[in-house]
Amino acid sequence: MKGRDLRLLVGIIILTLIAVWIDLPNNPGIHIELGPIRFHRDIKVHQGLDLQGGLEVLLEADVPEDQPLDKSAMEAAKVIVENRVNGLGVTEPLVQLQGGRRIIVELPGIEDPKQAIATIRETGLLEFIDAGTTFLPPGTIVKTTTSKGGEEEPPSSDERVFTTVMTGKELKDASVGLDEYGNPQILFTLKPEGAKIFADFTAKNVGKFLAIVLDKEVISCPTIKTAIPEGRGRITGNFSLKEARSIAIQLRYGALPVPLKIVETRSVGPTLGQDSVRRSITAGTIGLIVVLLFMLTYYRLPGLLADLALIIYALLNFALFKLIPVTLTLPGITGFLLSTGMAVDANILIFERTKEELRWGRGLGAAIEAGFRRAWTSIRDSNLSSFITCAILYWFGSHFGASMVKGFAITLFIGVAISMFTAVTVTRTFVRFVFALLGDWLQERKWLLGI
Repeated sequence: MKGRDLRLLVGIIILTLIAVWIDLPNNPGIHIELGPIRFHRDIKVHQGLDLQGGLEVLLEADVPEDQPLDKSAMEAAKVIVENRVNGLGVTEPLVQLQGGRRIIVELPGIEDPKQAIATIRETGLLEFIDAGTTFLPPGTIVKTTTSKGGEEEPPSSDERVFTTVMTGKELKDASVGLDEYGNPQILFTLKPEGAKIFADFTAKNVGKFLAIVLDKEVISCPTIKTAIPEGRGRITGNFSLKEARSIAIQLRYGALPVPLKIVETRSVGPTLGQDSVRRSITAGTIGLIVVLLFMLTYYRLPGLLADLALIIYALLNFALFKLIPVTLTLPGITGFLLSTGMAVDANILIFERTKEELRWGRGLGAAIEAGFRRAWTSIRDSNLSSFITCAILYWFGSHFGASMVKGFAITLFIGVAISMFTAVTVTRTFVRFVFALLGDWLQERKWLLGI
């Protein structure tokens, strides 16, 4: 056995051991702290909506069908919704545009669907209004000089219109904290221009009320006790920690450029997901065992080596799913199982070509090398067509909100790429190793090669 093949064999063994460690169900992850170097990475399986359960929401622009809708506005709305969803702390959420007017949102493992829906669809228009000497109780609906679209509205004579001092455009950051009594409050920081406006207004209106309004609803109406020149303040009110966090997310990530309405919501229970996982694992295990037995029975010793390569293929696949990470869905698992069949197909091409070379009178060593070399072009071309198909499916899933198609494309692409490595490099290394040890012995026992 050549030195290069021996190094490959050692590398394959080391790679397999690493994959086994990554695939452990209770993997502790990677946690390194060496002086200034700190690296922490959890290694776990990320399950999609159909496996873990959760909520799927379909949002649509709440504007007339005949009204032209700027594509950039929907792109901006998608980014804002995505930021709000990330602020909810949902693991592996998915936010995608669907067509030109819709946004699909998938929230795996969400605990409070109502709160999540309220957070992602609200326009989030924040206003600081001059209430003068009038105290406005929280929950009061008011009319202001700014419309929900952020434009100035003409005053009306039949009802009071409160003057907007400034809007959320001047907001730099918002977070949740606790006041001196342990009640939730929202801490905010203003941009330089907003800080100047705020400082000037508070200096001239000490003792009066400054109402803080979100989407025309008063959430707090504090008294201006002193001038506030630092550009920092707080919003207090009778709200829970969840409500405070939701409001802070809306403020932090801005107002939506277009109003959104809910077209459809779909809840997926965790029981359905667990049942799907169980059935998928059972089907995959049965299929893998059948394939392994077929290869062992039909191709004998080469089949045994191909089975070892196939097991390594499965270990490497699952390890990459956890490392990248890839969010596993039922179509994603289907892509993995399909690529398993392709991995076996490559070995079959190689072994059949090797058998033909042996029938033509070549020696065992020459036949093995010729089998791998001449089967490679067929393996390369077939896998290249699979890669192109995966790219098309991924593009389709990304642009049309078909997340299941996208997940299928990702897992199939990874599986095909790894199958090329295991079916060619790993299997060939194993075959060369066995031939170096048992070549002369196998020359007299070609039945072990399936001939």
